[in-house]
Amino acid sequence: MGHQPTYVERMAQRHLAAVMEVQPVAVLMGARQTGKSTLVRHASGLEQHQYLTLDSLDVRTQALSDPEALVGRAPRLILDEVQRAPDLLVAIKAAVDAGARAPGQFVLTGSADLLAMKQVKETLAGRASYITLWPLTRRERLGYGAAGCWSELLATPVAEWPGLLEVQDAPAEDWRVLAGRSAYPPVALAGFSPSQQADWLQGYLDTYIGRDIPELSQVSRPLDLLRLMRAAAAQVGQVEHQVTWTRLTGVSRPTASRWADLLEVSYQLIRIPAFSRNRGKRLTKSPKVYWSDTAMALHLAAAAEPTGHHLENLVLTDLECWRWSQSQRPAVMHWRTVDQSEVDFVVEMPTGRLLPIEVKAARRPGWSDVPGLHAFMSEYGDLTAGGLVLHGGSDTYRISDRIVATPWWRVV
Repeated sequence: MGHQPTYVERMAQRHLAAVMEVQPVAVLMGARQTGKSTLVRHASGLEQHQYLTLDSLDVRTQALSDPEALVGRAPRLILDEVQRAPDLLVAIKAAVDAGARAPGQFVLTGSADLLAMKQVKETLAGRASYITLWPLTRRERLGYGAAGCWSELLATPVAEWPGLLEVQDAPAEDWRVLAGRSAYPPVALAGFSPSQQADWLQGYLDTYIGRDIPELSQVSRPLDLLRLMRAAAAQVGQVEHQVTWTRLTGVSRPTASRWADLLEVSYQLIRIPAFSRNRGKRLTKSPKVYWSDTAMALHLAAAAEPTGHHLENLVLTDLECWRWSQSQRPAVMHWRTVDQSEVDFVVEMPTGRLLPIEVKAARRPGWSDVPGLHAFMSEYGDLTAGGLVLHGGSDTYRISDRIVATPWWRVV
């Protein structure tokens, strides 16, 4: 049996606090059940804010009929699930502009990517900053309130990486076990059995398709949408191939494309764009696809065991949490040439600095196991911090003077 979930510190808290010091509106986005409501009700600095949720029929009715009165209920407000009444944003804009634009006046949460909604971008332009809350990172589950040590790696010369990595205090863990455990807080913190987790995930899917998606867009064939989700979840870590999805679902290519956009906007599907600096090589331009929760991807795909692609997915979700916590946001991409040389992830800092990352489930990959990394370092080596290989073993070692291999759990 599971126990009552408890609150854990989230990495996004620090970013939220920083945003509230400079902007009148802070917008916390993320999939449903990632802990947005819990965070804003526990985070320090929000004790003086009145909390209102649009999941309440009374609050939602007032938001739709008299948004100015709702916004005027208190000097500082938390408005939860604001995507349920988008017109409320006009009243928030008016309140901000009518006052002294006090930092931290409003905290909004939404279960869809509000940045993708044209009305939000236009209404809150210059008044808001955005924070994304992902499912729990491994280090958040461990109580560290953090993502992996990506910033430290990028700030440290590659010659010093082995020493940096060896002192990381996150314990060793079997990635297969971690991939099979949902990172959604109600599951991750409750100690559910596998069957309890499966029931929870199925309930999440039922609500997502039955309530969340209709709030974003009209979907006349929800079962076909579920089939597309299953097809996408079965291809985590692979280049997006919508032709395959249309064949498996029977929907048209435009419909598959629109539904994939919906999945991305609502934080289920994660697309990683291709790294595209042109230095003469012919590069694949299609994105790679991942899922926001590896256990959900396995559930959707009805997969009995995780694969190396799910280890990639664990690394990617940690990178996403880390990059969204940065004031100057890095980009995370993949690199693939037409002759099939590839690197799983390329982190590009705003300065142009690059960190290429290969993920291998093998316990001790060597020189011959990372040809894509060699090719990338040969092409862009002068711009890279070094090459990183994350593997399923227990040793940290050098593959070359500028490529370091280390267990995935020393970084994530």
